[in-house]
Amino acid sequence: MEPEHSAAVDLYWIPLGAGGHCVRFNGKVYEALFAARERRPRRDLYHAAMVVDLGDDRFTIELAPSPDARAASRGVIATGPVGARWAGRLRLFRYELRCWRGGTIPDLADAVGGPHRLSHEAAAAQRVLDLMAEVPTPVWGRDELHAGEGWNSNSVIAWLVARAGLAAVDLEPPLNGRAPGWDAGLEVARRDPDCGFSRIAAPRGSGSRRVDPPDGRGVVRRQHAH
Repeated sequence: MEPEHSAAVDLYWIPLGAGGHCVRFNGKVYEALFAARERRPRRDLYHAAMVVDLGDDRFTIELAPSPDARAASRGVIATGPVGARWAGRLRLFRYELRCWRGGTIPDLADAVGGPHRLSHEAAAAQRVLDLMAEVPTPVWGRDELHAGEGWNSNSVIAWLVARAGLAAVDLEPPLNGRAPGWDAGLEVARRDPDCGFSRIAAPRGSGSRRVDPPDGRGVVRRQHAH
């Protein structure tokens, strides 16, 4: 009997704008406005990303701006508009969903707490990869899916976590942190009839306390998203 190939599914919490002053400044302004509206202290914002190891291959998974037309070189499997659907015709207002074999994620070294291991099973790693073709691609920053908050990179990672049946107990950003969009991903995943789990406990604004595991199915229903 041959030994099972090594596998891992790791989640990273990257401080928003870790490598860019403009993004960090805008994030602080955004959080200041929301904190004032909700009458609460300001919190640190985080951007979630995922790395999947399966056998000899490593895949980096994230939502990111589209810098140029060389999408295939970054493992792009889908794109979506930013701000408004019509704006997606311009690359400046377009995001891309990446599942990049052998790829990199900017500022991964700045992730707080390093990698958070969600699974070491090959079946779970493969399930995440299979689900990439099904990730929703609504307008970034808008609540087109009526999930309670705007869709963004955190929504994508949360959706994958829930749909793949990965453990989500106590899964949340670092102390005093917040991941806008996370609960939207969990909510949209919960609605899918193929998901196989019945409930997600009440969100806490940054993540889920519990996800009932699905039945393991990860059927790919589409190959491209527009």
